[in-house]
Amino acid sequence: MRMKRAAAFTLAGLMAVSMTACGSGNGGSAKGSTSDSTEETKNEAAATAGKKDASEKLVVWTLADDLKQFAERYCEKNPDVQIETVTIAPADYPTKIQTAMRGKQTTPDIIVGEPQMLEDMYEAGYFEDLDQEPYNAQDYADKIVDYVWDVGKDADGVQRAISYQITPCGVFYRRDIAEKVFGTDDPEEIGKLFQDYDTILSTGETLRDAGYKIFASDMEMTYFSGDSAWVEDGKLKIDQARMDYLDSCVKLYQNDMTAYVAQWSTTWYQAMGGSVPVIDKETNVWDETEMEEAAENGKTTEIFAYGLPAWGVVTMRDHVGDLSGKWGVCAGPAYGFSGGTYIGISALSEKKELAWDFLKFCTLTEETLDWWIEASQGDVVSYLPCLEKHKEDENTVYGGEKLYQFFLEQAEGIDYSKVTKYDKKINDAWAAAIDSIKTGEKSKEDAVDEFYDVVASTYPEIEIQR
Repeated sequence: MRMKRAAAFTLAGLMAVSMTACGSGNGGSAKGSTSDSTEETKNEAAATAGKKDASEKLVVWTLADDLKQFAERYCEKNPDVQIETVTIAPADYPTKIQTAMRGKQTTPDIIVGEPQMLEDMYEAGYFEDLDQEPYNAQDYADKIVDYVWDVGKDADGVQRAISYQITPCGVFYRRDIAEKVFGTDDPEEIGKLFQDYDTILSTGETLRDAGYKIFASDMEMTYFSGDSAWVEDGKLKIDQARMDYLDSCVKLYQNDMTAYVAQWSTTWYQAMGGSVPVIDKETNVWDETEMEEAAENGKTTEIFAYGLPAWGVVTMRDHVGDLSGKWGVCAGPAYGFSGGTYIGISALSEKKELAWDFLKFCTLTEETLDWWIEASQGDVVSYLPCLEKHKEDENTVYGGEKLYQFFLEQAEGIDYSKVTKYDKKINDAWAAAIDSIKTGEKSKEDAVDEFYDVVASTYPEIEIQR
């Protein structure tokens, strides 16, 4: 999925239902629609006896709107199939799936999950075993990027889900500012400015002194915040990289290297396309009145870089405006990834054969993935034959950079064994600790102690050594 796409978050818990169906070709109602009640429709259905049941409907529950587009494409290729696609906000998705499965609902037929959701969903038995007949998913193992294939396996190594995309992270930077300040916009050279947290702070100071801000917010490196597991052998682990990340966030904030803009706020997006008002630490970027007052002072600043997963290619594309062509992408201080829509078949579905056909269409069909590369204008697919075919493609928004090649290289460094089911809530607690330190609310020692307390109360089974 795309993951954490802004569109998905703005759903705010609402469910959006889309019905995708192929009609009779004459502009009439789609076959099998629940609204079809005419004698003509009944006669059509009878005429298809012995063929795929045109009255059947595949139900898809998803986290973002991508699968609506896949469903429309699928129905173009399969005129007798109808697909209902329901988009559910990520915060609500696990509960809704749990309710449906515990209630023994036979729909949805297709279910999905983001990586941090999947372990619990696998353990609960929600996903069909894709290694068994007639699916034989392991026949396709060499067609998908390794870490993506691994995410789709349960603890016993059984394939349960497959994603159509990869989501490794990169640093998106302004080429024009790089030329002015550092004398080059080459991704290899700019990547050296982000190679570790100390270097990032030095880069931030240079940019600040030149009149720019290195990041919109101090949390832009969150995707690179630690190349280790939070929990190992049942014990909480805070390695040096985690502490270095904490220290860098605090220093970026306290030493005026960022624009004090919150991630995903309107101003955060606006900075992708140019200058934004200069604000102070106390300004609430979510308050329209406060931001209007900040804009009236006439002072502006420009942002050098964002840290984003591969889906950021599309997010940035939609907001860069006149700066299209003036952005580039380079490596960050560690390998990281975030998000991704992993598609599986509900263990309770009564239409598993059709569901598998749709799953294969979305994830394992070269023609489909070639289409998606074009339709999405930059999403990075997981299907290796397509990545190989498109590795020389140049993205004009990013100065002609070969982004499929870049993100495939980043994906090769991802170690999925470092991902745990505890990550989301522990990451949130760590971010809260950082916020309290940087704003002076708590000392570093007190904030880390409170972090330990939160983890202990949330996950009493985890051993904590303070």
